[in-house]
Amino acid sequence: MIDLDDTDRAILRELVRDGSQSAGAVGRTLGLSQPAAWRRIRRLEEAGVIAGRRLDLDAEALGFGVTVFLGVKLAAKGRVSLEDFERAATAIPEVQTVQHVLGLFDYRLRVTARDIADFERVLRRRIMTLPGVGNVEANVLLSEERRPGPLG
Repeated sequence: MIDLDDTDRAILRELVRDGSQSAGAVGRTLGLSQPAAWRRIRRLEEAGVIAGRRLDLDAEALGFGVTVFLGVKLAAKGRVSLEDFERAATAIPEVQTVQHVLGLFDYRLRVTARDIADFERVLRRRIMTLPGVGNVEANVLLSEERRPGPLG
């Protein structure tokens, strides 16, 4: 674990807000020189605090207007390996995340689809045919508020 000071936290907040910013841009925002900002960002990357930068796409703008969270309970844990289920689930393009969870279900999947009819097709033809699938519960996303995380 790395000790973070207020400047490190401010840099992280800036990069969470817009991960495409250069060290120079982050430095200008925070009153740091480009080399100082770059050294701090590099230190945070080397320590594993910054694990990468990613691009967030607007699924609705791309024609995927429905997001559904699925709780999946495997039918017989002894007959199918978790790795087989995970490998098959992640191969489905509409499945955005596969989370192995503790609780009522074994897995939580985030699925995007063009509309409800498209989701039904994905559910029937792809999800329900995954190895070991037993019970499935669907929750349709109505709205989502994104939070910046613990640095808030």
